[in-house]
Amino acid sequence: MINLLTDKERKPISVEELLSDYRNKQRVIFKKEKLIFRGVNHKDVYNITAPFQDNGEWVIAGRVESRDSEHSQVVFFVNRNDAWVPRQNAPVFELQDPFFTKIGGEFIFGGVEIFPHPTVQNSLSWRTVFYQGKTIGELERFFEGPDGMKDLRLIELKDGSVGIFTRPQGKKGGRGKIGFTTIDSLKDLSIDVINEAPLFNQFLDDEWGGANEIHLLPNGMLGVLGHIARFDSKGNRHYYSMIFEVNPETREYSDIKIIAERADFLEGPSKRPDLVDVVFSGGLIRYPNGKAELYAGISDATAQRITIADPFTQLEN
Repeated sequence: MINLLTDKERKPISVEELLSDYRNKQRVIFKKEKLIFRGVNHKDVYNITAPFQDNGEWVIAGRVESRDSEHSQVVFFVNRNDAWVPRQNAPVFELQDPFFTKIGGEFIFGGVEIFPHPTVQNSLSWRTVFYQGKTIGELERFFEGPDGMKDLRLIELKDGSVGIFTRPQGKKGGRGKIGFTTIDSLKDLSIDVINEAPLFNQFLDDEWGGANEIHLLPNGMLGVLGHIARFDSKGNRHYYSMIFEVNPETREYSDIKIIAERADFLEGPSKRPDLVDVVFSGGLIRYPNGKAELYAGISDATAQRITIADPFTQLEN
């Protein structure tokens, strides 16, 4: 039985404690695989989505970027001869860190858009932007999240309403905390609704995290796949893949649980020395046999997937 508590009943658990708990438990990685991408002019592909179906074909959206740049495109890939190649005639977006879901039978696709900072010279700001359409080819932009907010996610709930996961930074969210609220439909989505979403009490002030993909579980609960992160004393970043459960009606939620760290994946390059120990959750494909494939960006340079025990199984009871 998963213990769900409210904000007032909770205290944040440190990355160090969560990681110690993860490493002390027996864990099995059934398979490790680096995804091969071709047709991108030798650029890196990372921070991918899990595969999803469009017009009967499996598609992955991935962040495509030169090793020495932060300016990226999101490209849609299809599998050809055990490699992922750009899908012909599919749109390409000037975005980072893609994600998708379905609401009302239509794709909701999005990513992070960077733009010149409005007040700080020679600096960039960012926001999460959303597109909607029945197919990838019909995606049209319909909403822009608050400036300075990444990891904004939507999910259709069991009753047809919409759950919103936010991640403010700065005065309200520090280095990044997860918030949650609900609306009746996408028509009610607004900057004010997002900014006013109450935060979960999950992270220490010098640590941070975000939601990456939301799963509606059969019992109506929400299984959140996300990341939790911290700096070390040398300024290096450490990102871990994690999950937790949310009751969308009461806002009660479970403890964060780390489900993967960098050492669980194959060796590979990193974008910079401070990004070696980075796992950025992309998506999870669940199977009836109790296993799941975790798709992730690794060290801001490659994309991999590992097969693990389905971490959401225990949340469904």
